[in-house]
Amino acid sequence: MTATLSTTRRGTTSDATGDGHLARSSTSRRHTGDAHPPRPIEAPARRGAARCGKRVVDAVAALVGLALLLPLLLVVGLAVRLDSGGPALFRQQRAGLHGREFSMLKFRSMRAEQCAPPEGRHDGAGPLFKLHADPRVTRVGRVIRRYSIDELPQLVNVLRGEMSLVGPRPALPCEVALYDDRARQRLLVLPGLTGPWQVGGRSDLDWDASLALDLGYVHHWTAATDPVLLLRTVGAVLRPVGAY
Repeated sequence: MTATLSTTRRGTTSDATGDGHLARSSTSRRHTGDAHPPRPIEAPARRGAARCGKRVVDAVAALVGLALLLPLLLVVGLAVRLDSGGPALFRQQRAGLHGREFSMLKFRSMRAEQCAPPEGRHDGAGPLFKLHADPRVTRVGRVIRRYSIDELPQLVNVLRGEMSLVGPRPALPCEVALYDDRARQRLLVLPGLTGPWQVGGRSDLDWDASLALDLGYVHHWTAATDPVLLLRTVGAVLRPVGAY
């Protein structure tokens, strides 16, 4: 999400998890964020009643959202299974608060059988593997990815307290292993179902731009921040720029 991350991929061994992300890298340089020197890791200004209030809102909204969206979730799950066979849900280990790993849920958007990504093609920011036209994505997968419907099962993660409605998007553990001190500040808050990355351009953003947006959220969050980002998310979903 910020200026392009330069990562050395010489001698790199990578494989895709079932949903198109780079899962492993044998030799890569660490993320350096942008040109600014690393800032010391410090707790964000989010304590007391405000923090408790955010968690209460997350839990209530996730519960209500799951109840209201249940018919849609069932239809999408059925469509995924009929389109390509295999399970409707895809589970992937992600790094949460303070780097603790959890199993993130998504609707499966790729073929059930895992296959290696096409070599020499990479349209994502930094170590995140993305392709504008990934041949592994199913017909239903293309639709649910474009409108972020594949992310809706993460309301369960929000209800469990593993994620928040709004926050930096959860990274893969292999990506977190490459973070410098500045980038690790993304982990000071719960990852979000949506956040600055979702409304700021998504996969079209480079690493430095993404990091700047996330750290702005981490360090400058107020009670008014989340409603604004949730409203902007609606517009981003209806005009899906950078969603692929």
